[in-house]
Amino acid sequence: MAGLFGRVEADTNGAVDDAQEMMYDAWEASGAARVALARAALDISPLCADAYVLLAEEDARSQPDALALYRQGVEAGERALGNEFEELSGHFWGFLQTRPYMRARAGLAMTLWRTGEQQAAIDHYRAMLILNPNDNQGIRYLLASALLQRDDLAGLKVLLRQYEGDGSAAWAYTLALIAYREQDPRGPAIVREAWESNSHVPAMLAGLKRLVPSRDGYISMGGEDEATAYVEENGAAWRAIPGAIDWLAERSTGLKPRHRGCQS
Repeated sequence: MAGLFGRVEADTNGAVDDAQEMMYDAWEASGAARVALARAALDISPLCADAYVLLAEEDARSQPDALALYRQGVEAGERALGNEFEELSGHFWGFLQTRPYMRARAGLAMTLWRTGEQQAAIDHYRAMLILNPNDNQGIRYLLASALLQRDDLAGLKVLLRQYEGDGSAAWAYTLALIAYREQDPRGPAIVREAWESNSHVPAMLAGLKRLVPSRDGYISMGGEDEATAYVEENGAAWRAIPGAIDWLAERSTGLKPRHRGCQS
Protein backbone atom coordinates (compact mmCIF):
# COMPACT_ATOMS: atom_id res chain seq x y z
CA MET A 1 0.00 0.00 0.00
CA ALA A 2 2.86 2.38 0.75
CA GLY A 3 4.10 2.11 -2.81
CA LEU A 4 0.68 2.64 -4.31
CA PHE A 5 0.09 5.82 -2.37
CA GLY A 6 3.69 6.97 -2.30
CA ARG A 7 2.90 10.07 -4.31
CA VAL A 8 -0.05 11.12 -2.17
CA GLU A 9 1.81 14.25 -1.06
CA ALA A 10 2.11 15.35 -4.67
CA ASP A 11 -1.50 14.57 -5.49
CA THR A 12 -3.80 17.55 -5.62
CA ASN A 13 -7.52 17.95 -5.33
CA GLY A 14 -7.47 18.80 -9.00
CA ALA A 15 -6.03 15.41 -9.88
CA VAL A 16 -8.64 13.62 -7.78
CA ASP A 17 -11.38 15.65 -9.45
CA ASP A 18 -10.00 14.86 -12.91
CA ALA A 19 -9.88 11.16 -12.06
CA GLN A 20 -13.46 11.31 -10.80
CA GLU A 21 -14.58 12.90 -14.05
CA MET A 22 -13.05 9.96 -15.88
CA MET A 23 -15.02 7.63 -13.62
CA TYR A 24 -18.23 9.32 -14.75
CA ASP A 25 -17.17 8.40 -18.27
CA ALA A 26 -16.44 4.85 -17.12
CA TRP A 27 -19.93 4.42 -15.70
CA GLU A 28 -21.40 5.57 -19.00
CA ALA A 29 -19.19 3.21 -21.02
CA SER A 30 -19.77 -0.49 -21.67
CA GLY A 31 -17.71 -3.66 -21.78
CA ALA A 32 -13.94 -3.56 -21.48
CA ALA A 33 -13.91 0.22 -21.85
CA ARG A 34 -15.25 0.55 -18.31
CA VAL A 35 -12.26 -1.23 -16.81
CA ALA A 36 -9.83 0.61 -19.08
CA LEU A 37 -11.23 3.97 -18.01
CA ALA A 38 -11.06 2.99 -14.34
CA ARG A 39 -7.39 2.13 -14.75
CA ALA A 40 -6.83 5.41 -16.56
CA ALA A 41 -8.47 7.23 -13.65
CA LEU A 42 -5.96 5.64 -11.29
CA ASP A 43 -3.15 6.82 -13.55
CA ILE A 44 -4.44 10.35 -13.02
CA SER A 45 -4.80 9.92 -9.26
CA PRO A 46 -4.29 6.82 -7.09
CA LEU A 47 -6.78 8.38 -4.67
CA CYS A 48 -9.78 7.74 -6.92
CA ALA A 49 -11.80 5.39 -4.73
CA ASP A 50 -14.52 4.79 -7.30
CA ALA A 51 -11.97 3.33 -9.70
CA TYR A 52 -11.17 0.59 -7.20
CA VAL A 53 -14.88 -0.04 -6.71
CA LEU A 54 -15.45 -0.58 -10.43
CA LEU A 55 -12.40 -2.83 -10.69
CA ALA A 56 -13.57 -4.85 -7.68
CA GLU A 57 -17.01 -5.30 -9.21
CA GLU A 58 -16.01 -5.97 -12.81
CA ASP A 59 -12.36 -7.01 -13.01
CA ALA A 60 -11.60 -8.98 -9.84
CA ARG A 61 -11.11 -12.68 -10.53
CA SER A 62 -11.83 -13.86 -7.00
CA GLN A 63 -13.34 -12.69 -3.75
CA PRO A 64 -9.86 -12.12 -2.24
CA ASP A 65 -9.01 -9.94 -5.25
CA ALA A 66 -12.22 -7.98 -4.76
CA LEU A 67 -11.49 -7.54 -1.06
CA ALA A 68 -8.04 -6.18 -1.82
CA LEU A 69 -9.44 -3.69 -4.31
CA TYR A 70 -12.18 -2.53 -1.97
CA ARG A 71 -9.62 -2.05 0.80
CA GLN A 72 -7.52 0.04 -1.55
CA GLY A 73 -10.61 2.05 -2.40
CA VAL A 74 -11.40 2.69 1.25
CA GLU A 75 -7.87 3.85 1.96
CA ALA A 76 -7.79 5.99 -1.18
CA GLY A 77 -11.11 7.59 -0.30
CA GLU A 78 -10.01 8.42 3.22
CA ARG A 79 -6.72 9.91 2.03
CA ALA A 80 -8.49 11.94 -0.62
CA LEU A 81 -10.73 13.48 2.04
CA GLY A 82 -7.84 14.35 4.34
CA ASN A 83 -8.95 16.55 7.24
CA GLU A 84 -12.48 16.60 5.86
CA PHE A 85 -12.91 13.00 6.96
CA GLU A 86 -13.26 14.07 10.59
CA GLU A 87 -14.89 17.40 9.80
CA LEU A 88 -17.71 15.81 7.79
CA SER A 89 -18.30 12.83 10.08
CA GLY A 90 -22.02 12.56 10.72
CA HIS A 91 -22.81 14.19 7.39
CA PHE A 92 -21.23 11.81 4.88
CA TRP A 93 -23.01 11.33 1.56
CA GLY A 94 -24.45 14.81 1.88
CA PHE A 95 -21.13 16.00 0.46
CA LEU A 96 -20.25 14.61 -2.98
CA GLN A 97 -16.58 14.11 -2.14
CA THR A 98 -17.49 11.56 0.56
CA ARG A 99 -19.49 9.28 -1.72
CA PRO A 100 -16.61 7.36 -3.36
CA TYR A 101 -15.34 6.43 0.09
CA MET A 102 -18.78 5.27 1.19
CA ARG A 103 -19.25 3.20 -1.96
CA ALA A 104 -15.90 1.53 -1.42
CA ARG A 105 -16.61 0.80 2.24
CA ALA A 106 -20.04 -0.62 1.44
CA GLY A 107 -18.48 -2.93 -1.13
CA LEU A 108 -15.83 -3.98 1.36
CA ALA A 109 -18.39 -4.75 4.06
CA MET A 110 -20.66 -6.75 1.75
CA THR A 111 -17.73 -8.77 0.42
CA LEU A 112 -16.49 -9.46 3.95
CA TRP A 113 -19.94 -10.80 4.80
CA ARG A 114 -20.00 -13.04 1.74
CA THR A 115 -16.57 -14.44 2.59
CA GLY A 116 -17.56 -15.33 6.14
CA GLU A 117 -16.01 -12.39 7.99
CA GLN A 118 -19.35 -11.49 9.50
CA GLN A 119 -18.25 -9.48 12.53
CA ALA A 120 -15.90 -7.39 10.43
CA ALA A 121 -18.77 -6.64 8.04
CA ILE A 122 -21.04 -5.65 10.92
CA ASP A 123 -18.36 -3.36 12.34
CA HIS A 124 -18.09 -1.59 8.98
CA TYR A 125 -21.87 -1.21 8.70
CA ARG A 126 -22.06 0.34 12.16
CA ALA A 127 -19.18 2.70 11.42
CA MET A 128 -20.85 3.81 8.20
CA LEU A 129 -24.05 4.68 10.06
CA ILE A 130 -22.01 6.88 12.39
CA LEU A 131 -20.49 8.65 9.41
CA ASN A 132 -23.89 8.99 7.74
CA PRO A 133 -26.82 8.58 10.16
CA ASN A 134 -29.21 9.63 7.38
CA ASP A 135 -28.18 6.39 5.67
CA ASN A 136 -28.81 7.30 2.06
CA GLN A 137 -27.25 3.99 1.01
CA GLY A 138 -29.62 1.77 3.00
CA ILE A 139 -26.82 0.30 5.10
CA ARG A 140 -29.23 -0.17 8.00
CA TYR A 141 -31.06 -2.86 6.04
CA LEU A 142 -27.85 -4.82 5.51
CA LEU A 143 -26.99 -4.44 9.18
CA ALA A 144 -30.47 -5.47 10.32
CA SER A 145 -30.34 -8.59 8.16
CA ALA A 146 -26.86 -9.42 9.45
CA LEU A 147 -27.88 -9.03 13.09
CA LEU A 148 -30.99 -11.12 12.51
CA GLN A 149 -28.99 -13.89 10.89
CA ARG A 150 -26.58 -13.87 13.82
CA ASP A 151 -29.50 -13.88 16.26
CA ASP A 152 -28.29 -10.68 17.90
CA LEU A 153 -31.71 -9.50 19.00
CA ALA A 154 -30.31 -6.97 21.47
CA GLY A 155 -28.26 -5.25 18.79
CA LEU A 156 -31.13 -5.50 16.33
CA LYS A 157 -33.54 -3.80 18.72
CA VAL A 158 -31.13 -0.92 19.20
CA LEU A 159 -30.92 -0.47 15.43
CA LEU A 160 -34.69 -0.70 14.97
CA ARG A 161 -35.20 1.99 17.60
CA GLN A 162 -32.54 4.18 16.00
CA TYR A 163 -34.61 4.26 12.80
CA GLU A 164 -38.04 3.79 14.34
CA GLY A 165 -39.65 6.05 11.75
CA ASP A 166 -38.64 3.70 8.93
CA GLY A 167 -41.79 2.60 7.12
CA SER A 168 -40.22 -0.17 5.05
CA ALA A 169 -41.30 -3.80 4.96
CA ALA A 170 -37.85 -4.73 6.25
CA TRP A 171 -38.43 -2.83 9.47
CA ALA A 172 -42.08 -3.73 9.94
CA TYR A 173 -41.76 -7.47 9.36
CA THR A 174 -38.59 -7.77 11.41
CA LEU A 175 -40.48 -6.14 14.27
CA ALA A 176 -43.23 -8.71 13.71
CA LEU A 177 -40.77 -11.59 13.92
CA ILE A 178 -39.37 -10.25 17.17
CA ALA A 179 -42.92 -9.88 18.50
CA TYR A 180 -43.60 -13.55 17.75
CA ARG A 181 -40.35 -14.72 19.30
CA GLU A 182 -40.99 -12.74 22.47
CA GLN A 183 -44.73 -13.48 22.59
CA ASP A 184 -45.42 -9.76 22.62
CA PRO A 185 -49.14 -9.16 23.29
CA ARG A 186 -48.97 -6.35 20.73
CA GLY A 187 -48.20 -8.95 18.07
CA PRO A 188 -51.49 -8.66 16.13
CA ALA A 189 -51.18 -4.86 15.96
CA ILE A 190 -47.56 -5.15 14.84
CA VAL A 191 -48.58 -7.61 12.13
CA ARG A 192 -51.24 -5.20 10.91
CA GLU A 193 -48.67 -2.41 10.67
CA ALA A 194 -46.39 -4.73 8.74
CA TRP A 195 -49.17 -5.81 6.41
CA GLU A 196 -50.09 -2.16 5.82
CA SER A 197 -46.49 -1.49 4.78
CA ASN A 198 -46.42 -4.42 2.33
CA SER A 199 -49.21 -6.97 1.95
CA HIS A 200 -47.18 -9.35 -0.26
CA VAL A 201 -44.68 -10.56 2.34
CA PRO A 202 -46.79 -13.15 4.24
CA ALA A 203 -47.74 -15.09 1.10
CA MET A 204 -44.18 -14.99 -0.21
CA LEU A 205 -42.78 -16.22 3.10
CA ALA A 206 -45.32 -19.05 3.07
CA GLY A 207 -44.38 -20.00 -0.49
CA LEU A 208 -47.86 -19.20 -1.75
CA LYS A 209 -46.76 -16.37 -4.02
CA ARG A 210 -43.84 -16.28 -6.41
CA LEU A 211 -40.97 -13.91 -5.85
CA VAL A 212 -40.79 -10.92 -8.17
CA PRO A 213 -37.28 -9.40 -8.12
CA SER A 214 -36.70 -5.82 -9.16
CA ARG A 215 -35.83 -5.50 -12.83
CA ASP A 216 -33.92 -2.24 -12.60
CA GLY A 217 -32.34 -2.32 -9.16
CA TYR A 218 -34.93 0.04 -7.68
CA ILE A 219 -37.46 -1.01 -5.06
CA SER A 220 -41.06 0.22 -4.92
CA MET A 221 -42.32 0.65 -1.37
CA GLY A 222 -45.24 -1.70 -0.81
CA GLY A 223 -44.53 -3.53 -4.05
CA GLU A 224 -43.81 -7.14 -4.87
CA ASP A 225 -40.18 -6.31 -5.51
CA GLU A 226 -39.79 -4.90 -1.99
CA ALA A 227 -41.42 -8.02 -0.54
CA THR A 228 -39.13 -10.21 -2.62
CA ALA A 229 -36.04 -8.38 -1.41
CA TYR A 230 -37.14 -8.85 2.20
CA VAL A 231 -37.90 -12.55 1.80
CA GLU A 232 -34.63 -13.21 -0.01
CA GLU A 233 -32.65 -11.51 2.74
CA ASN A 234 -34.61 -12.59 5.80
CA GLY A 235 -36.73 -15.59 4.85
CA ALA A 236 -34.24 -17.99 6.42
CA ALA A 237 -34.56 -16.19 9.75
CA TRP A 238 -38.34 -16.63 9.66
CA ARG A 239 -38.09 -20.29 8.66
CA ALA A 240 -35.65 -20.92 11.51
CA ILE A 241 -38.33 -20.10 14.10
CA PRO A 242 -40.96 -22.88 14.30
CA GLY A 243 -44.47 -21.57 13.78
CA ALA A 244 -43.45 -18.01 12.91
CA ILE A 245 -44.62 -18.04 9.30
CA ASP A 246 -47.90 -19.78 10.16
CA TRP A 247 -48.50 -17.21 12.90
CA LEU A 248 -47.90 -14.37 10.47
CA ALA A 249 -50.17 -15.91 7.85
CA GLU A 250 -53.00 -16.47 10.33
CA ARG A 251 -52.87 -12.91 11.64
CA SER A 252 -52.62 -11.28 8.25
CA THR A 253 -55.38 -13.29 6.56
CA GLY A 254 -58.43 -11.16 5.91
CA LEU A 255 -56.75 -7.85 6.70
CA LYS A 256 -57.93 -4.88 4.69
CA PRO A 257 -56.35 -1.43 4.33
CA ARG A 258 -57.51 1.04 6.96
CA HIS A 259 -57.02 4.00 4.66
CA ARG A 260 -57.94 4.05 1.00
CA GLY A 261 -56.66 6.79 -1.28
CA CYS A 262 -59.22 8.94 -3.03
CA GLN A 263 -59.70 8.06 -6.65
CA SER A 264 -60.43 10.72 -9.22
